[in-house]
Amino acid sequence: MSDTSEPCEQTRLIHAGRRSETGKGRGFNPPVERLSTVLFDSLAELRHASAGGDDGRALVYGAQGTSTTYALEDWITALEGAYRTRLYPTGLAAVAQMFQAFLRPGQHVLITDSVYGPVRGLVREFLEPFGIQCEFYAADGHDIERRIRPETRMIYAEVPGSLLYEMCDLPALSRLCKERGILLAVDNSWGSGLIYKPLALGADISLMALTKYVAGHSDVMMGSVSTTEAHWPALARMSRATGNTVSPDDAYLVLRGGRTLAPRLALHASQALQIAQWLESRPEVARVLHPALPSDPGHTLWQRDCLGSNGLVSFEFKDKDEAQLARFIDTLRLFGLGYSWGGFESLVSVVERQGTRSVTSLKDRGPMVRLHVGLEALDDLIVDLDAGFAALR
Repeated sequence: MSDTSEPCEQTRLIHAGRRSETGKGRGFNPPVERLSTVLFDSLAELRHASAGGDDGRALVYGAQGTSTTYALEDWITALEGAYRTRLYPTGLAAVAQMFQAFLRPGQHVLITDSVYGPVRGLVREFLEPFGIQCEFYAADGHDIERRIRPETRMIYAEVPGSLLYEMCDLPALSRLCKERGILLAVDNSWGSGLIYKPLALGADISLMALTKYVAGHSDVMMGSVSTTEAHWPALARMSRATGNTVSPDDAYLVLRGGRTLAPRLALHASQALQIAQWLESRPEVARVLHPALPSDPGHTLWQRDCLGSNGLVSFEFKDKDEAQLARFIDTLRLFGLGYSWGGFESLVSVVERQGTRSVTSLKDRGPMVRLHVGLEALDDLIVDLDAGFAALR
């Protein structure tokens, strides 16, 4: 490798978000800087910082950021290929702040039918009561053009979709948006900034639940919103106005987890694909959904647009008996029953088929389960799943 070669992303994630000062010695990771009040030596310094001096990164008050949170913002910005990034207490809080920053009463937003479930609550409790018109479109995007109105301000995508991992053609969606002056925002939690690049594919805004793979250890909550340069000011103004902030201790944990994102995600993906292939061979299984599988409906788009996969796999039982869900899940010992995903451990949850879709229905499908394949030994995970299937007999 020549001295002028750019390092690959796995290397960049190890070294990004670090202070550039030189000296006799310094910590590899930025220190945790806890503060509320910031002291200034003069009124001129205070006014300069308060007016947004130093590119808005001057320390002014703890709610506006510290060196620790700025380091994580820089790291996420590098990961997403963005102009700038802001952090929020949870992934859902990041979605809410993004809507708040870019949507106004009377405007119309199109939201993917495969959206993360709690966003539907956000629509019901926040957007619609404040006069923002919301409409859902098919997860693969085939019906989106006919749903666009003169007042459509934003299209909100999640690629792949929650639970069933539907792919949509994001570059085509971007062209459609740019022709009409519509914002394109994407929930990139599945892609974790590493294996899917919405901004490079034409999106204006990319959001992530950092709680998932970036943090990676099931012990911290956080979300991020990253934008192109043109759309940064609106997000920055609204974030400042609402006082959204995150704990520097949590920011440190997320940054520490992010250092090992690439190798962790590679192992999650490898093991999930092998389990998905094993599930396809099971007589109890009607359908396996995982975009890296050649049989998955979104596989071709996944091959074109994604740089890898992750540990999420969903499958549908062939038998329509709902009682088998409890028999299967309650037998498992390594796949813990709980919400979320993206940590080092394996998890199982039920794919609820009622109340999760507006455009398409899942009611005609058999019972469905979502697995998050963790970092335990693959053979042990297969033994655990095999015991779950044995309980059905």
